[in-house]
Amino acid sequence: MSNQSEIKITDCGKIGIYYLKLIWNYYEELKKNHREIKKIDWKYMNGVFNALGLGTEPTIKYLMQSNNSFDQFESWILKNGRISKPIIEQFNAVVSSEKENHFIPEETVFNQSELEQWHQNGYIILKNAVPEIDCIKTVNLIYNTIEANSSEPDSWYKPHPLKNGIMIQLFNSPILESNRLSKKIQIAYQQLWNRKDLLVSMDRVSFNPPETRSYKFPGPKLHWDVSLKTPIPFGLQGLLYLSDTDENQGAFTVIPGFHKNIENWLENLNDDENPRDINLLNDYKKKHIAAKAGDFIIWNQCLPHGSSPNTSDKPRIVQYINYQPIDLEYQTEWI
Repeated sequence: MSNQSEIKITDCGKIGIYYLKLIWNYYEELKKNHREIKKIDWKYMNGVFNALGLGTEPTIKYLMQSNNSFDQFESWILKNGRISKPIIEQFNAVVSSEKENHFIPEETVFNQSELEQWHQNGYIILKNAVPEIDCIKTVNLIYNTIEANSSEPDSWYKPHPLKNGIMIQLFNSPILESNRLSKKIQIAYQQLWNRKDLLVSMDRVSFNPPETRSYKFPGPKLHWDVSLKTPIPFGLQGLLYLSDTDENQGAFTVIPGFHKNIENWLENLNDDENPRDINLLNDYKKKHIAAKAGDFIIWNQCLPHGSSPNTSDKPRIVQYINYQPIDLEYQTEWI
């Protein structure tokens, strides 16, 4: 008989996050082939893994292939994850009050005119979401991480193990965490979701340098990060400009208003047309969004979006930040 029922959601170890011990025990019992084992709702597993900065596949692989104690599992997480006490506290608070938190936020940051433009265009800009000094600190962190110098353009193109195109696999730092937990950004997401029980993501940063004769923009060009199987659930994404960004500076790019027409567009594609072929979007007007350091852009996940070639003389530097409900809807079939 499984002892899963003896473990409570709130049973914690040294990391202090709810559900973790229950998840560990679930896989221990699964390896013993207990037929009566109670499954754990995927949203909680996903929430825990995201809060701890863990990849789903390697974590489940570890749990299924090892015979380690819960203490050893937590030690593995401390070595391989990204531990943030405020984010763990946020997760625990959301789980504790999950049944109570679906209420309209008291605070707002967008006025009615801005919301009307949001519904029309599918994107919105939150001005001064993060203080300029914090943007400067974050930019310095990124330069130091990739061993580059803001005043030495040649250094912007040097290979680095954390570089993946324009993306930099940098997740964990006090200043990145401070930006993620910006009160204004949190309220912005709450206002657009119209609910307060949201969890912050552990996303990375990006560095998009100017094109040269030998360096060309590698992408990502216009794309979606969501399945195109309809109906596409409501979802948001966001990024923080860490330096003043002009339209020609590799600016974030969208097709405004496409979220209102995407399902009709998908339905009218020919059978031999791939909806992810960006050439199908050539006739649509694109918007390269210029904004200041500290401004935060939120967009509807139905919008085609991406970075753009940088034809200026300065890099575009951003941090990706998202807030989502733990019961986020998604399509299981990827199209």
